[in-house]
Amino acid sequence: MAEVSVLLTCAGQRVDIVRAFRAALDAGPHHGRVLVSDLDPLSPSLFSADRVVALPRVDDPGYGEAVADACAREGVRVVLPLTDLDPVVLAEAAPRVREAGAAVFLPDPDVALGCQDKWACHEMLLERGLPSPPTWLPDAVDHASLPYPVLLKPRLGFAGRHIHRAADPDELAFFLRYSPAESVVQQALGGEEFSVDCLGDLGGRPVGAIPRAMYQSKGGEQIKGETLDDPQLVDLAARTVAALGLRGPSTVQCFRRDGEILGITDINTRFGGGFPLPLAAGGDYPALILRMAAGEHVEDRLNRHRPGVVMTRYLDQHMLARGPGGLAPLGAGH
Repeated sequence: MAEVSVLLTCAGQRVDIVRAFRAALDAGPHHGRVLVSDLDPLSPSLFSADRVVALPRVDDPGYGEAVADACAREGVRVVLPLTDLDPVVLAEAAPRVREAGAAVFLPDPDVALGCQDKWACHEMLLERGLPSPPTWLPDAVDHASLPYPVLLKPRLGFAGRHIHRAADPDELAFFLRYSPAESVVQQALGGEEFSVDCLGDLGGRPVGAIPRAMYQSKGGEQIKGETLDDPQLVDLAARTVAALGLRGPSTVQCFRRDGEILGITDINTRFGGGFPLPLAAGGDYPALILRMAAGEHVEDRLNRHRPGVVMTRYLDQHMLARGPGGLAPLGAGH
């Protein structure tokens, strides 16, 4: 079997994903390495990967070219972003990365950008017949007639930052002055929030969609949740993947009340923060990505996951020691 090595960019704290790809490679039939990049020398993922790749800052004009060069140099076949920092840049660099022998598991650049920009996402969903909450640009808002409560959300944001709930025109006016981010105003939806962890093949065909209840989150990261047997949510997510051509992993978040989908509120073109949960429920997305990168056709696994898998998370850590060669796991020659 040919080597199918993986480069995970801006890997940060996503040790769970690094280990999952390592386990998928160890289980075969493909062999390869898990490579990561991150600018922070203390990012935990750096000490769980097979190799660390040095890349410039995401906003460096040469970032995409550097990724392509690393793929050619290291024999990488799969490129995946692990945060919202570089999906658009990587999507734009995908043709050059393909020339270097690797597949970028991301949608087209306009869709990647649309999934990050709240206003563009709203328009993109409506154009494709998908549900989106009523959303306005601040300059177009009639404050007196808005269906309060509303949310002020940054157009480009992550980790739940700069999101404010306004109950009336005075509160909205205050938050518009207070927020440092270019924002949109969106109707606050009632009902219950759900996430669906999805996987699309390199043609944007939905391969997997695993819905989960979101019991508790901190800083935008889910720490407690449960997988669900919910064909309605699976269908919504699969239609979203197909309509937008979402290659690779993505997360679709929505609200539902009394059996009615009220709107899709977020789409992330990467693995979700609750990644270990769908993995434990049989999603097997890392192994499927390796197979697709090797040129194999994979059958879809819609509605074939295990419901009732519950996750509750806790802190873990690497203990390191400084030595002549730099940082290494404590006890490894120290």
